[in-house]
Amino acid sequence: MSSEMTKQNEKIVMRVSVNSMIVNLVLSVFKVGAGFFAHSSAMISDGIHSASDVFSTVIVMIGYKLSGKSSDHNHQYGHERLECVAAILLAMVLCITGFFVGVSGMKKILGLDTTALVIPGTLALVAALLSIVIKEGMYHYTKHAAKQVNSSALMADAWHHRSDALSSVGSLVGIGGAMMGYPLCDPVASVIIAIFIIKASYDIFKDAVDKMMDTACDDHTLAQMCAVIGKLDGVLGIDRIQTRQFGARAYVDVEIVANGDLTLEQAHNIAEKVHLTIEQEFPQVKHCMVHTNPYREAYKES
Repeated sequence: MSSEMTKQNEKIVMRVSVNSMIVNLVLSVFKVGAGFFAHSSAMISDGIHSASDVFSTVIVMIGYKLSGKSSDHNHQYGHERLECVAAILLAMVLCITGFFVGVSGMKKILGLDTTALVIPGTLALVAALLSIVIKEGMYHYTKHAAKQVNSSALMADAWHHRSDALSSVGSLVGIGGAMMGYPLCDPVASVIIAIFIIKASYDIFKDAVDKMMDTACDDHTLAQMCAVIGKLDGVLGIDRIQTRQFGARAYVDVEIVANGDLTLEQAHNIAEKVHLTIEQEFPQVKHCMVHTNPYREAYKES
């Protein structure tokens, strides 16, 4: 990936993050205010949840900025894994959020929280509907950007938006149910939503850990790489190809087969062509190491 593309991706992440922070600040103030005026504890909690997203977005911005630092003497392979650390922190925040949403719901179901009996006003219902629409839109907006720059931390932030939208769905069901005379709708919905939030946090955590443990690229990407290499002039076969994910980037080690009668310079030129082609065709690849093996009789028979 070129330095120009790296800067472009950083601009995308920062723009999306700043937009997220502005939306979350405005939305959290509105929801907390609506909760107070409409006497809805669920909406106040939902507003606090939105405010916590600001903290999550700050983690994303710091994590992505640090992961883009150039290599140095002590970190010769770069700092990409710091983004995975940011994703893990976000997963923990998401898991804790889901846990407390679930605990709050269970307390109301068991009758340990008397606020569940309060009938909220219409303003709380409107705030919940508005929150669902805005947060679901922010989820798709952030998810699109995360895929565009291949950022696990930004994808984790996208799921944090989705968790907030789900919380607002729970608030909507609970507020609506309470207004219709079914106060238990709120806590039951909260517990179900908490399960989904915790499941999302697990998926984000697993993805980040996999990228920190040199997990290989998926089979489809590997097959595409082999197809690209096999079409290059001078490449007679592939003895071995290995990949490992390093944060949001990947490293490739490949052993190609070339004519054994070539000069060292000619063999080097073929290897250099493979190296450059892989890094150009697959932007997520940070470096491709190529080793050239001489042509063997086994290839003639096959």
